[in-house]
Amino acid sequence: MIFMLAGTSDAKELAEKINQDGHSLLASVVTDEAAEKLEASGINTRTGRLSADQMTSVLKEKMARVVVDASHPFAEEASRHAIQSAEEAGIPYIRYERSSIHTYDKKVNKVDSYEEAAKKAAEKGGTVFLTTGSKTLRVFAEKLVKDENVRMICRMLPRLENMEKCKELGIAQKDIVAMQGPFSKELNHALYKQFGVDVVVTKESGKQGSFDEKVTAALDLGLEVILIKRPDVDYEKVTDHPEEVLDYLRGLLIKEEQ
Repeated sequence: MIFMLAGTSDAKELAEKINQDGHSLLASVVTDEAAEKLEASGINTRTGRLSADQMTSVLKEKMARVVVDASHPFAEEASRHAIQSAEEAGIPYIRYERSSIHTYDKKVNKVDSYEEAAKKAAEKGGTVFLTTGSKTLRVFAEKLVKDENVRMICRMLPRLENMEKCKELGIAQKDIVAMQGPFSKELNHALYKQFGVDVVVTKESGKQGSFDEKVTAALDLGLEVILIKRPDVDYEKVTDHPEEVLDYLRGLLIKEEQ
């Protein structure tokens, strides 16, 4: 059985290809929505975050033969848990990660962390448009919400828990954009103009994360872009090509069966 960390659109596509290849697969996701999408494609799933110890237990219980980590580029904790758990279970690990985009490196302000991004946004001032999601919202709220020189606009998924988090952090309803992506360049452009945005904060999430559309719309309007770089994780084996993952699995599982 192959144990796979999934949840993103490109992870779903890879899971479907692995499934079509005839391999037994268990996809681990965080949300019920992600599980439903995978199960609709005939893929077995489990739902909920796992600690490293919990993941190791699942690997041993399910007699997993390999871990495929196709989690989001910014799901650093999940990746570190997967690496540790595969090692403790004595099975191989391979990382599938969507490719990075470096086209705009000289046109944006690159930072190493959410904290650094919040600090730089405060220094810039004006209307700051966050496209970084709800998970790290507190980092920005604590730095920007009470800053008289900043209006912080948050775009996030329209989930009840996200709205409750905004209320807890003192973010006004008029400063919340609750929408489900993907977002086109034209829609980003319209939102930036509607809110009179001066600064856009985003993550280097790759093509599947609509990175191009967010950044090009901002640059076309002459806006400042603060780009949070991907976490630095030491992956032993990593690729951004789905076929390389499939070839690796075929070779590994055939070798085990001989």
